[in-house]
Amino acid sequence: GYAVYLFAHLVYSRVTYIKLGRAADLKEGATRTLNAFWVNVFGQKKVMKDSKSGVMHIVLFYGFLLVQFGAIDLIWKGLKPGSHLPFGAAYPYFLLFQEVVVVAILLAIFYAWYRRNVEKLKRLKRGWKANLVVWLISILMISTLLSEGLEIIWLHTDTVGFHSTQPIASSIALVLAGMGSAAAGVLFYVFWWVHLLTLLFFLVYIPQGKHAHLLFAPYNWLMKDKTRPPGKLSTLDFEKLEEEGAEEFGVGRIEHFTQNQLIDLYACVECGRCTSMCPAAGTGKTLSPMDLIVKMRDHLTEKGAAITGRTPWMPSALFKESTGNTLAVQARAAGAGQAAEEMAAATEGSSALKIEYDTQLIGDVITEEELWACTTCRNCEDQCPVANEHVGHIIDMRRYLVMTEGRMPSDAQRALSNIERQSNPWGINRKDRIKWREGMEDLVPTVKEADEFDYLFFVGSMGSFDNRSIKLTQSFVRVMNKAGIKFAILGNEEKNSGDTARRLGNEMLFQELAMENISNFQKYNVKKIVTMDPHAYNTFKHEYPEFGLEDVAVYHHTDLLVQWLREGRIQPVNEVKERVTYHDSCYLGRYNDSYDAPREILSAIPGVEIVEMERSGCDSMCCGAGGGMMWQEEHQGTRVNIARTEQALAVNPTTIGSACPYCLTMLSDGTKAKEVEEKVQTLDMV
Repeated sequence: GYAVYLFAHLVYSRVTYIKLGRAADLKEGATRTLNAFWVNVFGQKKVMKDSKSGVMHIVLFYGFLLVQFGAIDLIWKGLKPGSHLPFGAAYPYFLLFQEVVVVAILLAIFYAWYRRNVEKLKRLKRGWKANLVVWLISILMISTLLSEGLEIIWLHTDTVGFHSTQPIASSIALVLAGMGSAAAGVLFYVFWWVHLLTLLFFLVYIPQGKHAHLLFAPYNWLMKDKTRPPGKLSTLDFEKLEEEGAEEFGVGRIEHFTQNQLIDLYACVECGRCTSMCPAAGTGKTLSPMDLIVKMRDHLTEKGAAITGRTPWMPSALFKESTGNTLAVQARAAGAGQAAEEMAAATEGSSALKIEYDTQLIGDVITEEELWACTTCRNCEDQCPVANEHVGHIIDMRRYLVMTEGRMPSDAQRALSNIERQSNPWGINRKDRIKWREGMEDLVPTVKEADEFDYLFFVGSMGSFDNRSIKLTQSFVRVMNKAGIKFAILGNEEKNSGDTARRLGNEMLFQELAMENISNFQKYNVKKIVTMDPHAYNTFKHEYPEFGLEDVAVYHHTDLLVQWLREGRIQPVNEVKERVTYHDSCYLGRYNDSYDAPREILSAIPGVEIVEMERSGCDSMCCGAGGGMMWQEEHQGTRVNIARTEQALAVNPTTIGSACPYCLTMLSDGTKAKEVEEKVQTLDMV
């Protein structure tokens, strides 16, 4: 009863801390939500992205669920000797099934220990705390087998021998049969209590450690908005915020995250998969997605204790020196025993509690260097087995820095100022946006010049101003003319898509650009948009509809190239004897699940040999340009584009292919830095 009380107290405390966050506006599709829940909680789909750990985890997950029936049976036997669960004639087979499950769990837990301590996977923590659950599960399983074997000697002395329905327990009984019935009875209860106390200790430990994911991860999968496209950022309603008299924009305090975002913190399993795939962490930056979540979780626990007065660590006598418990005691003494919801509404943070807790989320818990190292590639989220969304947390904190504190790297500030003044990150005169079509006016009509058009070709800032990208733009125009496609461009009326502004945290600038672009699209009755920029593609397709872009189909140029190839509108003729490795753009791949189209294009070219990098498809590593990093210098560790180029060069290509002007630039710079640009060329899909 005491253990159950402690468990309930701990869970309720953490739920109370979560409820300090803002209520989320859920717009979920029930069917998709339930599908994701079943597939990822019981189907373990995300866990299986690492097949070795995945199989081990599935055995532990289902084994631990199934073995609880055996635990109930064992407790029953201790309370009423000579009795057992009323399974009738099926009981011997139940015992056999339980022994099979126990052995499977022991093998799985040994492998878990081996991967952590012998194989020493970099992503896994080591030490007593990391191994505690390994030992707890081992003790539970071994005590089960010993108790069953000793029970045979104690109560069934006449039948001691090998039994096919209890092969392990009966073998233990054979080995220990000489001790006698009385001694076996005593030892039975020794191991019975070891099992029971370990089980109850585990129950109390679960909410206080990384195994809180057993409680919060299923809820996380159930409550995530599955109708929302992958990586879609939250939108700030500035009109509503102004009406409410808001003085802060973005998230500068832990309680300003949504409740769904705070569930992420307790759902984290600390498996390190996110960090192992993170391009920032992998190249020596301070950012570790796992550490980011864990630090915010610990901060929420402490601040939650300071605001609500609820003790986070139990039994409290054992943790009276902990920061969280000390803050809870001080908060209760200061009259902070009100309900969490009332306290959060009546106070701002913990300042009104008159207790010493002035830890700042940004600065003391999370550094600015961590926030600005993120490329928003979503590799962390794609790998996460519990549906955590790290990028959203980071962007929300960037918004606070940019729009509330006015703090950002000078390079980012320059890019945002240029976008605001000239609608491009370089600050080139906005009237030069159409200069790229000089000499091609007959092939490239503007919306004002065209009598009619099917597609609006959104060129984007890279395609309009960057010298290398301009050649791609001109090449795609020729392909469209060859295919007989009616298209037009906005020319100097085109604005920056706003992707860079949004990812850098200037939500207000993004919304201004979005509304201006949408106004232009509506003015010219645009129904189809094609762009070569995956960032603009993702923004138009998934983020602009929230601001009024309706009934407009958005295409990436690779989508249309494949379609035109299939229709016979275009056909590669010349043989290209190249060994090509294709780099998947994050915003085309993980954000939009488009991996096949570029490869189908390459396969259609005579002579091309396609070779895949070790990290390709959904596991592809970022080129380093996303999240506004294209316009910033990297001051820590290795440059991300260098690391990615090295991965490409490892498969000995003659050409590195991409379908994104940002990726092409970063990979081109990478080949130059590696001094292989004469041997290995970098090319786009057009």
